[in-house]
Amino acid sequence: MLALNEQSLRSPAEWKEKGYVLPAFDRAAMLEATKENPVWVHFGAGNIFRAFQCAAAQKLLNEGSMKSGIVAVEGFDYEIVEKGYWPCDNYSLLVTLKSDGSVEKTVIGSIAEARILDSANEKEYSRLKEIFRNPSLQLVTFTITEKGYSLVSGKGEPLPAVAADFAAGPQKPQSYIGKVASLLYARYQAGAAPIALVSTDNCSHNGEKLYAAISAFANAWGDAGFQAYVDDRKKVSFPWSMIDKITPRPDASVEEMLRQDGLQGLEPVITSKNTYIAPFVNAEESEYLVIEDDFPNGRPPLEKAGFIFTDRDTVNKVERMKVCTCLNPLHTSLAVYGCLLGYTRIWQEMKDEDLVRLVKRGGYTEGLPVVTDPKVIDPKAFIDTVVNVRLPNPFMPDAPQRIATDTSQKLAIRFGETIKAYLADPALDVHSLKAIPLVLAGWIRYLMAVDDQGQPFELSSDPMLDTLRPLVAGLRLGDPLSADQLKEKLLPLLKNTAVFGVDLVEAGLADAVCQTLSRLLAGKGAVRAVLQGL
Repeated sequence: MLALNEQSLRSPAEWKEKGYVLPAFDRAAMLEATKENPVWVHFGAGNIFRAFQCAAAQKLLNEGSMKSGIVAVEGFDYEIVEKGYWPCDNYSLLVTLKSDGSVEKTVIGSIAEARILDSANEKEYSRLKEIFRNPSLQLVTFTITEKGYSLVSGKGEPLPAVAADFAAGPQKPQSYIGKVASLLYARYQAGAAPIALVSTDNCSHNGEKLYAAISAFANAWGDAGFQAYVDDRKKVSFPWSMIDKITPRPDASVEEMLRQDGLQGLEPVITSKNTYIAPFVNAEESEYLVIEDDFPNGRPPLEKAGFIFTDRDTVNKVERMKVCTCLNPLHTSLAVYGCLLGYTRIWQEMKDEDLVRLVKRGGYTEGLPVVTDPKVIDPKAFIDTVVNVRLPNPFMPDAPQRIATDTSQKLAIRFGETIKAYLADPALDVHSLKAIPLVLAGWIRYLMAVDDQGQPFELSSDPMLDTLRPLVAGLRLGDPLSADQLKEKLLPLLKNTAVFGVDLVEAGLADAVCQTLSRLLAGKGAVRAVLQGL
């Protein structure tokens, strides 16, 4: 009987017989090395961290290129550590679902310590301060989502915990970034040893966002020496990065496969904060992490694990390539039309000839002419992998409903930048764009929350739903308005540069969007008919 813990893994024969790849390093020595000389702390103990950064660390530990492991810290939902990490002795299981149908099952043991970021917990917080005071610490990485770096509410007002921390100082902060800043302050007080703070969250200019948040606390606390420390790139750096790896919620089919191997204790836990955690992570095989190589205290040789280290400008170009052209727009296209056509898996959509034609036109025909080429990754090869390997992978349980989350916040960067590039290039005609207006019209049609067969469905969460839903309240399936009527009704939305990145009227695309939307409203089956006509 197998269980994900230290005792069970002391008897490796049965694990190996079932096809599991086990850590190939001396874990006891790694734990001791981390205790004495920690090198790497990570904030945000979720799935992508366990599937990507932890697996990379294990590769280096296996080959002897690293001696210490990662200190994982969770600051949003403490139960992730208390109920997910500690019962498994900080082990996790990475299930890599490959497009050829094969499965790779790897026990990950590279996490040396799992801590909770709770300033009221003396034991936990003291240990974190001890780690941050140690000159051996080289890098602190983050996967806390883009929202984690924000210090203000949706109305632009300081969050209550942030405002309280600004006033109270670094001793017992309550906000997430306030606690991180407090730990950095402890490092400053202990000799101001250099450190790299590396956001690996999937957001543009992530290092800049992290710096702005930390700097705000340094400024509020009024210690000029600490502010100078945070501002000195030879002391504290904030490298930019681009990360790309799909790690959906742990899937029941994967759980059942592991049960068939005899693995016990797989029951997922839903925490009081509604976080879904399991001892395993299922993930795709493709992965990219491009990082600005700015580490004032040195770093592990993570290029040996596939990370790409380069300059800031190149990181920015890679991020633009992915987000504006080669992946994210294709994802959003499938999300919008997948919901309208009743799909629940992305891979199923990639068996639909109409949807494949849509994403290929959006990526190859409309995107590549204006793609930002970073040189370190070939854009066409990247799209080839997305279209032919990643999205069609039948073993990846990713859903259009998940990707449709917060679409109003994504359209400007995912499509608006391409529209701008067409407008700026005299050799290109913005009116030649067909896939982009089709997706924008499809998104407005999606906001009606009625699928192509006239059945209601639940919209994915989006901070603008309360604003957007009234705009489509008068639209009826089977009773379409003309393009001109739609343009008049939807004018405030069509001109909303915050949503689309451009004023669609001034860009010359409002008519195309409204004409397409009118056809999408013709009746049942209209969505399919419009797609077939692309």
